[in-house]
Amino acid sequence: MPAERRQGMDHEHHSWSPIHTREPLHWPNNARVALCVLVNLELMELDPPEGSFEATRLAGGLGRLPYPDYARLSHREYGHRVGIFRVLDVLEKHGIAATIAMDALTAQHYPYLVQHCRQRDCEIIGHGLSVSRMITSRMSEAEERDYIHTSIETLTQAIGQAPVGWLGPEYGESERTPQLLAAAGLRYVCDWANDEQPYHMTAGEGELVSLPIALELDDVHALWERRVPVDRYGTMLSECFEGLYQDGAKTGRLLVLNLHPWLIGQPFRIGFLDAALGGMMRRQGVWTAHGSAIVDWFRQHGT
Repeated sequence: MPAERRQGMDHEHHSWSPIHTREPLHWPNNARVALCVLVNLELMELDPPEGSFEATRLAGGLGRLPYPDYARLSHREYGHRVGIFRVLDVLEKHGIAATIAMDALTAQHYPYLVQHCRQRDCEIIGHGLSVSRMITSRMSEAEERDYIHTSIETLTQAIGQAPVGWLGPEYGESERTPQLLAAAGLRYVCDWANDEQPYHMTAGEGELVSLPIALELDDVHALWERRVPVDRYGTMLSECFEGLYQDGAKTGRLLVLNLHPWLIGQPFRIGFLDAALGGMMRRQGVWTAHGSAIVDWFRQHGT
């Protein structure tokens, strides 16, 4: 789908929709803000298959070191061994429903984590094959279809039901990804960061809703790439929520936080997340839910 300059969007994946022209969005119990917390469980491979694409600035470790880069590999694995439990404990403390973006290799090689997340009533959504294998336009359509199918089938076998949501590794997509996700039976995608409410994608087959992430609050983007001090990051979480809360008096707003346990799950960072989430959940008019519940409500009650 080549880009085409015109009024509004230069692609056909969704329509242009200024938020102040929409009908008011009413969350359950007239909540001002719907809060969804995504927690990434993604495996970094030591030897990705030949031809796979890995983000050039993939975070972790001490920067890229000569092979084998055990510093980066083990830094990332900290999230699977330690950080995930600390993050889930904080979310549970505040009654926040966790949505786990889990890649296929994590589901295959860490069955304990699959069961642990299910026992804690987490929703598990698709997250590709591994963080070392992004979707890109270098793939043929057949290759991308197979990639999505393999990701979904692996998760389905691991968790006993098909996932309904998707977050691409490193937000990676090709020009046809939304349509292929919808054709595969997925109901929502979190790769797009352009709104404060859910919205409908132009999906072709099926029906696909975008659940936009607050990209600048992604902990990797803020803490690792932009080097935001962790105390300032905690303040940013609170300030973003307050802004959405005030705007939510007129029409419901959405805050989707994207977190990585290997980073935010460190003992010297977790307290700032704890404090920020505690402040949010002490306010009246906050609805926290899995991604699928938010999307289902939007489909039934949104515009």
